[in-house]
Amino acid sequence: MTEQQTPVSTPVEQVPEAATVPEVPRPKKRRQRKKLLSRLLAVVLVLALAGGGGFALWKFAFTNKPKDKGEMLLGTVDIGSISSMVQGTGNVTAKSSATITLTNAGTVTQVMVTEGQQVAKGDPLYTIRSEAAEENVKTAQEALKTAQENVTKLQQNVTKLQGEVEKRREELAKIQKELEKLTIQAPFSGKLLNVEKLQVGDPLSKDGRVATLVNDKKLRLSLYFSYAYENAISAGQSVKVSIPAILQDYTGTVEKINKISFITPEGSKCFEVVCVLQNPGTLTQDMDATAALTTADGTPIYPYQSGKLQYYESREITAKIGGPVKSANLLNYADVTMGQTLVVQGDDEIREQINSKNEEITTAQKSVEDAQKSVEEGQKGVMEAQKKVDEAQKALNDFNAVSPMDGTVVSLGIVAGEEVQSGKVAVSIADTSVMKVVIDVDQRNISFIEKGQMIDLTDWNSNSYVGTVESVSLEPKADSSVTVFPVTLTVDNFDGTLRNGVSVDYSFAASQSLDCMVVPAAAIRYTSDAEGNTQSVVYLQAEERPENAIDLPKAEPGMEGGTDAPPEGFYPVPVEEGLSDAANAEIKSGLNVGDVIFVTYQNTEGTAYG
Repeated sequence: MTEQQTPVSTPVEQVPEAATVPEVPRPKKRRQRKKLLSRLLAVVLVLALAGGGGFALWKFAFTNKPKDKGEMLLGTVDIGSISSMVQGTGNVTAKSSATITLTNAGTVTQVMVTEGQQVAKGDPLYTIRSEAAEENVKTAQEALKTAQENVTKLQQNVTKLQGEVEKRREELAKIQKELEKLTIQAPFSGKLLNVEKLQVGDPLSKDGRVATLVNDKKLRLSLYFSYAYENAISAGQSVKVSIPAILQDYTGTVEKINKISFITPEGSKCFEVVCVLQNPGTLTQDMDATAALTTADGTPIYPYQSGKLQYYESREITAKIGGPVKSANLLNYADVTMGQTLVVQGDDEIREQINSKNEEITTAQKSVEDAQKSVEEGQKGVMEAQKKVDEAQKALNDFNAVSPMDGTVVSLGIVAGEEVQSGKVAVSIADTSVMKVVIDVDQRNISFIEKGQMIDLTDWNSNSYVGTVESVSLEPKADSSVTVFPVTLTVDNFDGTLRNGVSVDYSFAASQSLDCMVVPAAAIRYTSDAEGNTQSVVYLQAEERPENAIDLPKAEPGMEGGTDAPPEGFYPVPVEEGLSDAANAEIKSGLNVGDVIFVTYQNTEGTAYG
């Protein structure tokens, strides 16, 4: 796809001024010199012809430009505009289109549209009877159902295996909690009695006896009182406890009253009163004791009979779990405090159980992972089956097709009653109200393109359109060793004159100069300055030599005034050029608006030169 820059300018009117410029008389000496030269040439010519060199001398004598160079063409410095245009070719396609291709064989039963017809999305297009397509849908749906059922079973298996993992974790937590039981501690403060003689390394099984721990800091005394005093005794009431063996009395407290029915041999009904007293350290269990209470009016109350002191609390200390003895701190009658360590058991057996349970958990987790992978694979199978259902359903829908979009039927490949085969294009629809044109802009000019920019377009029939830049690709591509960037244009095509698949020419301004000085391009000549650099000059008409005029290099010998010498009354002045095209050139400096300049000579046949 070609692209070129073509400067376009506002033309500057050329002014033929030859008739208004008076002929300048040549000096007399010059005419004499020319006359002498003509005579000498004539003599030389005769001699040359005589010597056989006539042709060469004739060419030397008569190939100079004629004395009358013709009419001068003059121009003026004017204000105009010049643009540098980028041009090329692009391809037109519909911005949106759809093609329905049959995937199974069948028989066309009805066609509802014709080529060129406008259709709306959802309009019926045709119907085709295809048993193969219907069977494909049924088969695909059955495969989908099977795949879904398989995934459901796999998910249920995952749930079951996850339950197994949780169960083993709970079992592990219980086993780990058993580690705490390897340390046997005193559950309350008291005294050890009847301790077992345990040595380090001795086996100690679960529920194995260790010692008896009693709370002898307090003592309990249970007595029976007649129900006649039921309302005279209450919990918390003070009581005097007497110990006959040591003839000492102690103050205690009624801790609890139990409304039982204890019948004495005399037939008296009694209830139980439990008294508690602090042990001064000299009392022990099974000592005889009695207690006396008083009523509110001071009347003493005595129990039916005396009783025996009991430890406030007594508990058998046993191992909660099996394990060898690692250490033991057991002494008969030793006082201990609550939480004090009595025995420490080894954890080898527990550790084995923990390791075994961890292995079970790892195996169960691996089973879960494998099951989950199976579910994922099953879900992929469901997706594939669903895709096949969608494809089969779409294929079936294509046999009872409706338009997928608003547009025009651009091609119709089926007729009613026809037997069609798989792969046949049934119908193509395109929205031609908006067309798309893709142009390739080379790297030199892509910076002049931006989204939303208007681009002029022309088709082969000289119809003009305006394209709007929709997108500019950031990815370049190579086109005949030139790097180009695809640019997408959108074009309104409501009248439908722009057809799909045609080529259009495009153009846009890459650079331009507005309201600038312009001269005919032919008025600019090129010479060399003192340093040998190329310099642009224009022959300016002036009554006197301008200050910025320069001297041109001397003409070659034998060429009158040189081939590029300015006419008399004109002076070469250097100029700074800007944009230019085939007709005009921009002048940035060196001239003024309205200046008259020499353009060229025009001979009698109208041919310009010089």
